[in-house]
Amino acid sequence: MCPKFELVINSLYSKEKYDIYITGSNAFLLSADLATLFTGRYIEIPVFPFSFQEYCQYYDETLDREKLFEEYTVKGGLAGSYVYRIERDRINYMKEVYETIVTRGLAQKYSLPDTLVLQRLSEFLMDNISDLTSPNKVSQLLTENQTTTNHVTIGRYMKYLCNAFVFYDIKRYDIRGKKYLESSEKFYLCDTGIRYAVLGSRNMDYGRVYENMVCMELLRQGYDVYVGKPYQKEIDFVAQKGSEKIYI
Repeated sequence: MCPKFELVINSLYSKEKYDIYITGSNAFLLSADLATLFTGRYIEIPVFPFSFQEYCQYYDETLDREKLFEEYTVKGGLAGSYVYRIERDRINYMKEVYETIVTRGLAQKYSLPDTLVLQRLSEFLMDNISDLTSPNKVSQLLTENQTTTNHVTIGRYMKYLCNAFVFYDIKRYDIRGKKYLESSEKFYLCDTGIRYAVLGSRNMDYGRVYENMVCMELLRQGYDVYVGKPYQKEIDFVAQKGSEKIYI
């Protein structure tokens, strides 16, 4: 938050005596900012919410894996929420994390005049994880539901949400033509627990939730992930890491 803090970091770095780790806990330090401030002098280490395996290690006193899996689907991997024993308090914590990133952090960073469109967009993407989505489609649907906007604004806001790691955009890959398709993509939420906290249980749609969990696990394991498109059908994920390629 201090102006020109990067000069101090670069000064320490130039001494070649220190390992320096910078963690960004808010929307004021995004990957794009690091690229600008420390060009060529940093390696980004992605940090994800807890995986299911880590969740099981945290609750190692519970041996019933199916019960743990059901809980993980709802609770998600934000470990800070696990300390709350009362469900209402846990959900309030999750909402607060979400609100801090979306309606305060991003709104301040990008000087957004109104957060309503950003909120509605985020909730729409949560409700429709795993659907092919485009700015045109979303702007039309939001406008029809009394949230006036346009595809340019929606496209920009989608980018903001992905920059802050609230969502991950997964592009389509034409397996037959071996090319990437830019027309529309799928958006997956960083943590399914946020979806439950913000939208409630009105539309759990476990198929979408499980698909989201698989996508995040592949990203967590270091794969480049795409949505496969052979002919007119679809493969959920094409995952690549070096020479390894997996179809799911």
